[in-house]
Amino acid sequence: MNKIDLAGRKAVVTGGARGIGLAIAERFMQSGAEVSLWDMDAAALDAALKHLAPIGKAHTTTVDVTDANAVGAAANAAIGQMGKVDILINNAGIAGPSKTTWDYTPEEWRKVLEIDLTGPFLCSRALVPGMIAQKYGRIVSTASIAGKEGNPNAAAYSAAKAGLIGLTKSLGKELAQTGVVVNCITPAAAKTEIFNQISQQHIDYMLSKIPMGRFVEVNEIAALVTWLSSEECSFTTGGVFDISGGRAVY
Repeated sequence: MNKIDLAGRKAVVTGGARGIGLAIAERFMQSGAEVSLWDMDAAALDAALKHLAPIGKAHTTTVDVTDANAVGAAANAAIGQMGKVDILINNAGIAGPSKTTWDYTPEEWRKVLEIDLTGPFLCSRALVPGMIAQKYGRIVSTASIAGKEGNPNAAAYSAAKAGLIGLTKSLGKELAQTGVVVNCITPAAAKTEIFNQISQQHIDYMLSKIPMGRFVEVNEIAALVTWLSSEECSFTTGGVFDISGGRAVY
């Protein structure tokens, strides 16, 4: 494992209690960062904190990323606990139901868009001003290959992740001269608990589209995100980083 220097850095990881978010938090702490995990699941946060305790310093906050007031309170709590926030990982998300666009209910559509797109907007909105003030920040969002290609029977998810790519590009350009860089990743599917939200048919479809013939490992995603969150990533902003096993290399 490459040693990436995050010594002294303070990070917020949304959806940090499990899966990709927990793998990112663990890699950050191995690299010297202090981490605040944000998630809706208090029990999973407690378990994550116990898992991470031997590695370094971590905090947890139960927060709904679609609630602007809750996000603002969580941001203040993270700054109070850690003194500042250098890194924001917008990772919280859901898949939504596997069904055709016309079978979606408006409520199902809105829920996916709120969590997967509005959540990153609200978290960025809450933490960017502090990053600007300290003239340093790293924001990385977990988008998806679905945001590039559009997966059938996943219209809300695909639309939200395409929107997250657009948000990354806009925010990156707005912050380009502030010392804050903003990028996103577009992974293929990883075997996490999100698979419980989607049909086996859809899982099989996603695997069939990956030239490497396997799903991405969460530690592979964590490695890429850790570099994007480091001081070394200094001249890339608004970027979209493929990690899809050859599915869409652009």
